[in-house]
Amino acid sequence: MRLFTNSSIFNRQLERCDINLKKKNSAKSDKEKVHTKKKSGLRENIEAILVAIVLALFIRTFIIQAFKIPSGSMKQTLLIGDHILVNKFIYGVKIPFLETTIIPIKNPERGDIIVFKFPEDPSKDFIKRVIGVEGDVIEVRDKKVYVNHTLLNHDYGIHTDPHIFPAAIQPRDNFGQVVVPEDSLFVMGDNRDHSYDSRFWGFVNLKAVKGKALIIYWSWDKEDFGVRWNRIGHILK
Repeated sequence: MRLFTNSSIFNRQLERCDINLKKKNSAKSDKEKVHTKKKSGLRENIEAILVAIVLALFIRTFIIQAFKIPSGSMKQTLLIGDHILVNKFIYGVKIPFLETTIIPIKNPERGDIIVFKFPEDPSKDFIKRVIGVEGDVIEVRDKKVYVNHTLLNHDYGIHTDPHIFPAAIQPRDNFGQVVVPEDSLFVMGDNRDHSYDSRFWGFVNLKAVKGKALIIYWSWDKEDFGVRWNRIGHILK
């Protein structure tokens, strides 16, 4: 009888130990699950951030890129402080960091506002309007622009200086005739009297073109220290 009692007590104690062990294991398992969930959540957040970065880089490299206008050479079309989006896909897909087009779509046309690498310093980006394409004959006479011997119609150019300089002094008001070479463009700023463009430094190679100006998405007037709300959303043409 005594032996039976001791055995029962031992069995009950063993059962209690087993229950406590199960509880400990269960608690440990719950902690591991929480820890795993935290790890899983952190990993998902990191993956989401990486995907967003890769997507942003892809869009910036191949599709759309933002630029800020630093000078008045494109007045009144573009003002200092305008922030624009440039369509990089419209003329074709290029290999990043190279000037090689792997999927050509079309070439810039007369009237397009383009961003390109400045021929005299490729580390700088310029923005101008295309005046002439391959084969066009360009001439400027007394500030008037002629393309293929015809006065340029629907010209966006403005003039703020009434003085007219002869070609012997500078090419601003009297220039050419020149023929646009193969795979090249002749560009000018809309602010004709205050633009450093093809009249001064020559042609833009098609390989240097980065894209076509699309829209003004933000505009800040530094002088008046305010937003130009009427310019936001303006489609460029």
